[in-house]
Amino acid sequence: MRNTRALAVAGAAVAALGLSAPAAVAWDRPSNIVVLPSVIARGGQLTITVDGCRNGGTATSTAFSPTRLSPVGGGKGNEGGRGGAGSGTARGTATVNSDARPGPYDITVTCDGGSLTKPQAFTVIGGVRGGIGGSSTTGATPTDVAIGGGLVAAAVVGGGVFWMRRRAERNI
Repeated sequence: MRNTRALAVAGAAVAALGLSAPAAVAWDRPSNIVVLPSVIARGGQLTITVDGCRNGGTATSTAFSPTRLSPVGGGKGNEGGRGGAGSGTARGTATVNSDARPGPYDITVTCDGGSLTKPQAFTVIGGVRGGIGGSSTTGATPTDVAIGGGLVAAAVVGGGVFWMRRRAERNI
């Protein structure tokens, strides 16, 4: 009977240790990558937040240069009293290259000896040429000038005819 109790206690201790080990390891590896905004123009800034990165790390992508992730906050936070540099979350800001091609991009985060890749974490869209009409790079073409000139001439002739008719009606 004593052997059965000892075996039951030992089994319970091993089970408790086995169930707690993965939870402790999970905080030493990046576990979640959040990128905001998820759609961005070339030259824009992304905010990258990673859970499970207590000491900070690095975020890399082909759309931007490697970016340093710094620990967020202080105190015990998500660590449950295990100590550490912060809440287990790291954050950084990356600037998308101005020559990045439009399309989806992956992000790989390396921190605390582990790495995690989030496929298609964000999408780069083509930039807008603001201030000059967006679609025209050389200005007005000869066709544009001819059309505009014709419209102005038609307005002047129409206005003159209207004015002459009103003037003639008053004289009668």
